[in-house]
Amino acid sequence: MSNVDTHPDEVRCHSDGETSDDAVRAEGAPVEIITAREVPLGGPRAMTVRRTLPQRKRSLIGAWCFVDHYGPDDVARSGGMDVAPHPHTGLQTVSWLFDGEIQHIDSGGNRGIVRPGEVNLMTSGAGICHSETSTPSTSTLHGVQLWVALPDSARDAAPRHFEHFVPGTTTFDGGEALVFLGELLGSQSPVETFTPLLGAEIRLDGRAEVTIDVNPVFEHGLLVDSGDIELEGVAVPVAAVGYTGIGARTLTLRNNADSPARLIFIGGEPFAEEIIMWWNFVGRTSEEIVEYRELWQARTDRFGVVDGYVGHGGPDANAQGMAWLPAPELPNTHLKPRKNPSPHARAESGGDAATKSTKKENE
Repeated sequence: MSNVDTHPDEVRCHSDGETSDDAVRAEGAPVEIITAREVPLGGPRAMTVRRTLPQRKRSLIGAWCFVDHYGPDDVARSGGMDVAPHPHTGLQTVSWLFDGEIQHIDSGGNRGIVRPGEVNLMTSGAGICHSETSTPSTSTLHGVQLWVALPDSARDAAPRHFEHFVPGTTTFDGGEALVFLGELLGSQSPVETFTPLLGAEIRLDGRAEVTIDVNPVFEHGLLVDSGDIELEGVAVPVAAVGYTGIGARTLTLRNNADSPARLIFIGGEPFAEEIIMWWNFVGRTSEEIVEYRELWQARTDRFGVVDGYVGHGGPDANAQGMAWLPAPELPNTHLKPRKNPSPHARAESGGDAATKSTKKENE
């Protein structure tokens, strides 16, 4: 998915904390609440997404650097998803749906349909472009779009690549999980990543509680799609992310609602490299970002060409009549540094206090 902000944030970030397990606390892991901001996904009837990463107070969870959560979206009202060919550098895109279908075409010669419960991962390498359109049969779109920053050793060396994987259902007392990246609850994904990562959908029954073993060198984020959720006793609102830093060996999730909850659980080792994110580019310096933009605007071979894109506005054009997405104007200043906080949950994030709550006495 493209970042279609006309004035995208400048994000320069790296983790500034050690990877010891000093954050372990006998009473449970501290939790930081990361709230979402709404972003229109282009067009006069814009489909709205809820973005939790990146933002000024935290830009990375492991190598996860971008989290968009959308839907359930009525396609008849919004027009659905129609993102014309757009570029990426230095990252992997991870598409995961709860409802609907999306047609993916990229300049690596790959085509695929993103379906619920099936992960599609695209590796940009030094440069790629792709298009994303909801299919004609889709009436409701609902899911998440995630980006992973590639380490310096892989961002130019890794070729353009596309992987599709259908994870099996892993059951536990009180729910089930679909592990699409990494390892959790004894289930492991074969999808290749270039830093240690975790990605899973967790479905938690009504009034259920589960304690999950987790990797203590990972920081974790729990995105709530539905349910009345507590993470380590801290309430995590719908569309927000509950963040736990390194050091925890178990995490406890509880659904206080009578109906089932749906969650996206991500994690990874703190990403030690400094990166700059702007629009759809991940680089290392301001000069690189300027170069990427110039090369995309000039339609050079670095990003290749998407063959076969048909937008909702007709052959080879989206609903706004664009056959490709031009890059926004760069700011007139050098991209400003923005350090990611150390991999430990803080008492306040996004304007919300995130303090450990007391369990209900009569539960």
